[in-house]
Amino acid sequence: MSSREIKLLTLFAVAGFVVINFFLFGFLKKQGFAADSKLTEAGLALEQAEFVSASRDQVVDEMDWLQQHEPEPIANQDVQTKLQELCEREAKAAGLTINSQKPLPTESPEGAHYNRAKFLITVTGREEAFYRWVSRLNVPSQLRIASQIRLAPDKKDDTLIDATVTIDQWFVPLPPSA
Repeated sequence: MSSREIKLLTLFAVAGFVVINFFLFGFLKKQGFAADSKLTEAGLALEQAEFVSASRDQVVDEMDWLQQHEPEPIANQDVQTKLQELCEREAKAAGLTINSQKPLPTESPEGAHYNRAKFLITVTGREEAFYRWVSRLNVPSQLRIASQIRLAPDKKDDTLIDATVTIDQWFVPLPPSA
């Protein structure tokens, strides 16, 4: 083999080595980007898991309380009736006069565990009796609250107030019949 052929083969070998290194460098660069993106995704997943864990730790006591005080499933009509009876009984016990009362439509969100029965009642009486009555009705531990209260002075007697109150009761509905 002549020296020219040796130089030509050496040139081809060097050129082949450069081309192979060029392709290898591009391949390794893509692999590095893929590894970096996977590392970033794993870091984000870890942060999210830590956040969920911290959030759970904050509300674990409330979840335990709710599990212990979970009401028994009950029919919507029964909840409305019991809520109306409770409002009437407590209003009479507090010395309030019931002007009007109206059951409102039950809120049954799709996929929600709890439904909410609502009852609108208008009463007249002394202010201290009204606040005593509302405090007896507003019992969050029984999943019952006064969600809206509107007060106005009575038109006939300045010592009395007219109050319109919306009482909400959360309950677990009966499972659908098969």
